[in-house]
Order: sequence, then C-alpha cells, then structure tokens
Amino acid sequence: MLRPPDFIRPLLASPVAILGAGVSGRALSALVRELGAEPVLYDAAPAAPHSLTPSLPPPSPTFSAADAERHRLVLFSPGFAPTHPWLSLARTCGALCLGELDFAALHWRGSLVAVTGTNGKTTTTEFLTHALAAAGRDATATGNVGFPLSQLVVDRSGGGPDSIAVCEVSSFQAETFRHFRADSVIWTNFAEDHLERHGTMEAYFLAKWRLLERCIGGHVHVGSSVRRHAELFGQTLPEEACVATEGEPGDVLLQGTLFADYPQRENFLLVAAWWRAAGLREGVLYAAARGFAPARHRMELVGDFAGATWWNDSKATNFHATEAALSRFRSPVLLLAGGKSKGGDIAGFVRRIAPQVRHLALIGETRHTLAAACAELGLGHTVCSDLAEAVRRLSELALPGDNILLSPGFASLDQFTSYADRGDQFLRLVHQLAPRPASA
Repeated sequence: MLRPPDFIRPLLASPVAILGAGVSGRALSALVRELGAEPVLYDAAPAAPHSLTPSLPPPSPTFSAADAERHRLVLFSPGFAPTHPWLSLARTCGALCLGELDFAALHWRGSLVAVTGTNGKTTTTEFLTHALAAAGRDATATGNVGFPLSQLVVDRSGGGPDSIAVCEVSSFQAETFRHFRADSVIWTNFAEDHLERHGTMEAYFLAKWRLLERCIGGHVHVGSSVRRHAELFGQTLPEEACVATEGEPGDVLLQGTLFADYPQRENFLLVAAWWRAAGLREGVLYAAARGFAPARHRMELVGDFAGATWWNDSKATNFHATEAALSRFRSPVLLLAGGKSKGGDIAGFVRRIAPQVRHLALIGETRHTLAAACAELGLGHTVCSDLAEAVRRLSELALPGDNILLSPGFASLDQFTSYADRGDQFLRLVHQLAPRPASA
C-alpha cells in the first residue's frame, strides 16, 4: 500500500490537478488514484482517442482561476515550462506545484540511478538496466525513456529496498526539482540544445546541474564535456566524479559491440565508472555489452535501396547528435535534415557539418534557414516540402557506394508526432524504393 509523505497527505483531500494528458499525465493520474485521491486532467491540446483513459473524463482544455482555487496540489508534465501561465496561476492561488518525476520520486522506496546528458542518455539508461539484469539485479528503465516513474511506482507498489530505478532525466524535468533524490548520477555529455526553452547555454547547464544537487552523498560520474562546461560556468566538480570520455583508446573487449566506437564508447566508459563504484564484476558488464541491442531510430541501418545505403538516425534531435552521426562515415554523405527549431546557431551548425556532406535535403520549419546557410557556403541542397520529397530527391542523387542519412538535428514536432513517427515514416518511404541490385 502506498503512503504519501506527511506534507502531501492533506493536499490529497482536494481534487488534484494534472497539467498535461499525455503519457506522464496519465501515469500521474494512476498514481494519484492509487493514493486515494481524485485526479483532474487539463490539457489545451486535443486528446487523441487512443490516449483517453476510460475511467477518467476527457481533459479540460482550459485552466481558469476558478479551477486553480479548487486544487491544493498541481502536478505537471515536463512539457510545461516553469513560467507557463497555468502554473503561475496555480501558484498565485496557493497550490503546491510539482513535476511528474519530482512527485513520483517521493513514493519510490527503491534506489534510483539518474542518467542525463545532451546525447546518449537513453542508450546509457537502457544499457545499464540491461547490464544490471544480467547481474541478477531487479532494475527497470524509467523516466524520460517513455515509461514514467509514476507508472513504475504504481506497477511495483513503490518498489522495495532491492529495486533499482534507472531513470533518464531531461533538463525539462530537472529544472523544477524540489524533492527528487538520486542515489547516483551519470551525466554523459553537454552540448548546445533546448535553447528555445532555457534561453542560454548556462541556463541549460544549470537546469541539468540541479540533478547533481539532488544526489546527496551518492556517486556522481560526468563526461569530459560536462567537466569543461562546469569550469566555464563556475561550478565545482570533485575530481573523482570526472571520467575521461573523449579520445580514449579502443578496447579490444568491446570489438563487435555497439560500444566499440564513438559516440557510444563514451556511454560505456561512464557506465563502467558507475559499475566499478558499485563493486560489480566487470566481466558481467562486458558480457552485457556483447548482448545489448541499440534502441531504434539511433543510427539504424535501413538497408541498400536505389543504389545507396540508407540510415535512420531520427533520434538525432540536436546539432551534437547529427555531428556525431556524420563522424562515423569516411566520405561525405547525402543528409536529410531539418525540423522544429530548438534554438542555437544554425549557420554555425551548417559550417561544421559541410565537409562531411555532399548534398542536403531540407525539411520542416527550419528548411529555409538551413538553405540560406547552405547557399552562403556553396553547399548543395534542396528545400523539400515534406519527407517523401526529400527521400525521392536523395534517391535521385545517389551514386553507387553512397550513404544516405536521416539525422535531422532538430525536433520532429512540426511535421510528426515524435522522432519515432518521423523515423517510421522514413523507413516506409525508403522501403518503397527499388532495392539495390545484388551485383552493385
């Protein structure tokens, strides 16, 4: 039976407002009901039929002052920025406002390993969970991977002392932490991203830094780029927290695995640092690496079509991820890029990738800005109205031996429901092309 903390219990006597009716909001609703309280959903976006919970009324599209006065506790999904008008209204009316992860952590009785980073956090989360399971531990991947901690709390009745939540944490979640606690933290790397939300690189860094502040007395492991930015922004890291993750020599024991080369090598080095600090057998970790399959939409080989080899890296939603993907190829590629802007220096991004790209097919709301930067450099490009046109154009340009890469560098929500939707549509379009002849 779940028991809320003493300071939460009286707040549950009134209906609990939940802002956001997506995956996080529905998980929060389940947790609130498990605690014996009444959840009330609010979401300005129209609810998709498949997202509705039969036992709950549809979410209200508005949140008024009268609504705010009904609730003493307001819980919100990561998509709600701290300055969102609904949250400002709730605070004005005296409600306690907590993010999904913050609230769920209050009810988790197991240990919690938090994983963050600009890139690599999902792979790191899933690999550490996989390795812990191989070592006979009760571990579950949760958080920003798409399985909210609230749902894990409900499914496992709060977990037990031997339960481990390996929790991916985004800057959107970390920036509002008040009660979250982590037993250890892995911070893979730091690069330009999410400036549309945080405004500056320093504000983005400090949002993630909140996670380190919530790890009191636990192990912290950060990559080389995190250390550099900590020094830049005047933050102090203990020497033992810093893991050398860039330009490290190869490891013969990782040959043939996902972690043999960069950028995934960085993720393994950080997991290995955590693994040693936990006193676990290193042989088990290497065996787990040999049996680990990467998540979909991250440098996923589609196959040979229209005379070229096609790759799906739709999960690359920022500049750093696209640059890492391009570094894996020995010759310039045909690149499909563009999408919803997350802020940042687009012209600088194009300058950095230009030597590794023969032609770009550009989609989404940033396509014209990208095109202007390409034109400035004399870099071949085509502005495309949609993904289908981009795939068609690159198939026409392909030469024998070419690699064609979807690695957008931008968010997907201008034209797709998610990066997974973008990647799935890309796969369908590519598979409609003629396969490469066997003799090619």
